[in-house]
Order: sequence, then C-alpha cells, then structure tokens
Amino acid sequence: MFDKIKKLTEGERLRRIISFAWLSFRVAETTDRSIMEDKRFALLIDADNISAKYISSILDEMTKHGITTYRRIYGDWTSTQSTKWKAELLENSLIPIQQFSNTVGKNATDSALIIDAMDILYTNNIDGFCIVSSDGDFTRLASRLRESGMMVIGMGEKKTPRSFMTACTKFTNLENLIDQDEEEEESQEIVSYSLSKEKQVINKSIIEKTIVGIITENENKDKSTGIGEIGSRLVNKYPDFDVRNYGYSLLSKFLEEGLQFNLQKSNRTITVRLKDSGKSTEELVKYIVQLVIDSGDNGIGINELSNLTHKKYSDFNIKDLGYSQFSKFAQSIEGIEVYEDMSKRKRARQFKQ
Repeated sequence: MFDKIKKLTEGERLRRIISFAWLSFRVAETTDRSIMEDKRFALLIDADNISAKYISSILDEMTKHGITTYRRIYGDWTSTQSTKWKAELLENSLIPIQQFSNTVGKNATDSALIIDAMDILYTNNIDGFCIVSSDGDFTRLASRLRESGMMVIGMGEKKTPRSFMTACTKFTNLENLIDQDEEEEESQEIVSYSLSKEKQVINKSIIEKTIVGIITENENKDKSTGIGEIGSRLVNKYPDFDVRNYGYSLLSKFLEEGLQFNLQKSNRTITVRLKDSGKSTEELVKYIVQLVIDSGDNGIGINELSNLTHKKYSDFNIKDLGYSQFSKFAQSIEGIEVYEDMSKRKRARQFKQ
C-alpha cells in the first residue's frame, strides 16, 4: 500500500515537473513575442516651439522605438507662424489641434497638450509618449507619465531646459538629427515622402537612403542588421511602403539589386551589410578638394559645396561617414580649411602653410 502511494506521489511529481516546464516554455514564448512586437507611442508636438524642418527626423527617430499610433500637433493654426507646419500635416498624417493664443506672449498649446496626454494615458492602449518641445513647462507632465509606468521620449533643441531633459526616459537633441549645413538643400527636397507625380509611391532613392542609415546606426553599435528589422522600420516610417511598387515580390530581391548592399544568408537568417565604399569615398574627397582649389583664395560656401557634392553623388549621405555636419567632414579633409567670412557664413578654402 505504501509503495503504491509512493509511486502515485512520484507520478504526480513528474506530471507537475512536466506541467511546470511547459508553462515556463509558454511564458518564455509569450515574452519573446511581446519583445518582438513594436511598442505603441503617442507623438505630441508643440508647434509653437519646434520648427517644421525637423518633422522627417522626428518620425525617422521614432521608428527605432516603435509605432506612433497617435500623431497630434498643437498650435494656433490661424497664425502666420504655422504656415510651414501646415504643409507637413497631410503629408505626415499629423492631426492638428487648434489652440487660440488668448494672451500675448503666453504659450496657449501647453494646457491642451497636457490634457490630451492624460486622456491618452487613461485609455491604457499605448506603451509610451514622445513629447516634442523645447519648453520646460512639460517637465511635470513627463514625470507624471513616467510615474504611471510610461516610457517618455523627449525631443527638442539645445535651448531645452535641463529639467525637461532629465524628466524624460530618453531625450534626443533634434539638432543632432539633421545636418545643419544642408538645411537649405533639405528644405528643397521632399524628404518626408518624396512622392513621384506619375506614381504615388516613395522615391526608391529615399528608401535606399533610409536603409543605409539603419545599417550605419547598427554598425556604430557593433550590431548586425537583419532583413526583418529593415522591413519593420521601413513600414514604421512609411506605412505605404511595399516592394511590389518597385517591381519586386521580396524585400531581399529589392536589396540584392541595390548597389550599396550585401546580403549574407545563414540558415534562415539574412543579414544586410553595406558594400565597401573606400574607393568611392576617395573619389568623393578628390572631387571636393578640386572644387575648393578651383574656387580660388576666397574659397567656396559650405552650402554651395554641399549642394554640388550631392548633385554629383546622388547617394551621398554625410552620416554614413560618421559626421553630422558637412562642414565637419570638409574640415577633416587634408588641405582644406573651413572658416567664417564677414557675414559669419562658413566657407571652405585651400589650406596653405
């Protein structure tokens, strides 16, 4: 009788061990899936304190964190100061929230943004917030959202008060996301979507430029780039992206025919790398040096030099070389000196010892 009970006890123990192992597997599987799923963010932009020139960089930066399910921008849309933002609203699916400036010199959008943020918080259907503003008045809001377990990403210019920066889970300086020397050129480009007139699809060169940025960013972190990550981040930034619009059925085929990418297959994993650009970089440097030499003693304006370089090398991206500003890259080239003229404009000339 005792042996029978002992056997039953051992059997029960075995069943419990198996059940526990299965439960652990399911929990791990569920955890892996939740990690792989994109987090959902509410993007709230203070149009009174942020320039429209940053919108492409803002949306691009958010693809690193997840999907922006809310895209709201706050400002007085009857004011002439919001003209540039109006052109970006439809292009980037931003919902404008009107807030009249009832008091001169007082930012009227603060309260509307804060109220909306709290309303969204209590819907319990997002994982975090991105507050884009250079205003320190949102410091308490950021702290309150973090207290509720939300991830808070802050974005603003260098003038942003440190109190707001430290209140966020992560803060990004918008001026670090764009090349300051190329603002004039970028404003002429349709960076957000660059839609062709014949077909309402994103220009292929813009897609390739985005992919190069993703790979370069990962390489700087000593991290490989899988084809799945590229596809996910492209869709996060361009919701209407589809390789079939370019005549391909697979993203891998799209990348294989690109002149800048190498695909490495290992079992079921495909890793994407950039092709060696040493030779092309050398040619680029020679071209820039020759332009500077031909410009004479007064040199050439940095903006003009940058525009000519991009015109010659359409796939050139200064960030691929590890620089955030074209002037910094030009200064690093041997034989070139970057200086400011009487109008405080940057120019490049031949350096003579």
